[in-house]
Amino acid sequence: MSSERIKEAVLIIVSFVIGGVLTFVIIGGEDLVGNNSSSSTNSGLTCSSADCTKVVVDESGISEAVEKVYDGVLMIRNYQNNEVAATGTGFVYKIDGDNAYVMTNQHVVDNADKITLITSNDEEIDGEVLGGDSYVDIAVIKIKKYDGIKALQLGNSENAKLGDLVFTIGSPLGYEYRGSVSTGHLAGKDRLVSVSTDSNTSGSDWVMKVLQTDAAINPGNSGGPLMNTNGEVIGVISMKFVQTEVEGMGFAIPIEYVNSKIETLEKGEKIEWPLLGVSMINVSDAKNSYRYNYNIPNDVNSGVVVAGIQSGSGAADSDLKEGDIITKLNGEEVQDSAYLRYELYKYSVGDKIEITYIRDGKEHTTKVTLTSSNQS
Repeated sequence: MSSERIKEAVLIIVSFVIGGVLTFVIIGGEDLVGNNSSSSTNSGLTCSSADCTKVVVDESGISEAVEKVYDGVLMIRNYQNNEVAATGTGFVYKIDGDNAYVMTNQHVVDNADKITLITSNDEEIDGEVLGGDSYVDIAVIKIKKYDGIKALQLGNSENAKLGDLVFTIGSPLGYEYRGSVSTGHLAGKDRLVSVSTDSNTSGSDWVMKVLQTDAAINPGNSGGPLMNTNGEVIGVISMKFVQTEVEGMGFAIPIEYVNSKIETLEKGEKIEWPLLGVSMINVSDAKNSYRYNYNIPNDVNSGVVVAGIQSGSGAADSDLKEGDIITKLNGEEVQDSAYLRYELYKYSVGDKIEITYIRDGKEHTTKVTLTSSNQS
């Protein structure tokens, strides 16, 4: 065979080899470098707790995560005068011996004569409210452990990112739709929402820092868990905006804030909120009502007017007087009484804080040592 024919044969063989390699890489090689899109679209969020079991989010949705937690979510019935006055949702967060502990909203169990819970197996069991607080809007219910009960893993909302897939399980509109699953995204963090801690009064007296989600939230979902795709609880469903022009704006209390108060409530103790020692009227209310006769400058449109000072409180030992207008607390602006409480409750009994106030059109400051709201 001539040398030219040998070279030609070698080139043909080499071309076949290169072509085969390229075809393998293009058609099948992607599977070897980690593209498993045929079986999974998302491997789920990173677990935020050390003992979390990571689940897979695939084309079937979050069914694996739902199955993991479903038996730990219960419907709650609030009985008053032997009738169901309200319903909501709760979830098991701890099992200890023969007892299990359920977390829910305080407004779900308010004024209850009796509390019962309905399990995922449709059994109604009795519950005992150990403690609750309107400002945190969290209550703890103790129940007897039963077959099939599960405790949900408490996660971490601080590691959650906007756009993360989240879901909740609850009892929207009561018994008929118990165990409903709704999915959405984490739509916002650190939202400040004004709320009322007393269902019998109008207006807001408290500001909550909450997570925002576009998952479907309806009456009856209150107290349920907001979870990431691994089934870890990152928040407790608390409220939604109810306006005809608003859709898909639900809110949950971050689980870290709940964790800081839950042990106290579990013991049946009252949360010791710090007391400033003044009764307050919002500047906006004082300026718009003929009932009040306070000297409020025209250019002052926010803050609270000191309407009275409690004897024995920190305010009584300060320079504050009735008629003063509190505008800042430790440098943070105070819009109204709800925002004042929000700033105040960041501190503890015994802390000394600086109050900025206006008297006779001039700005002043004074120091106040906070006392306990639990004192009689």
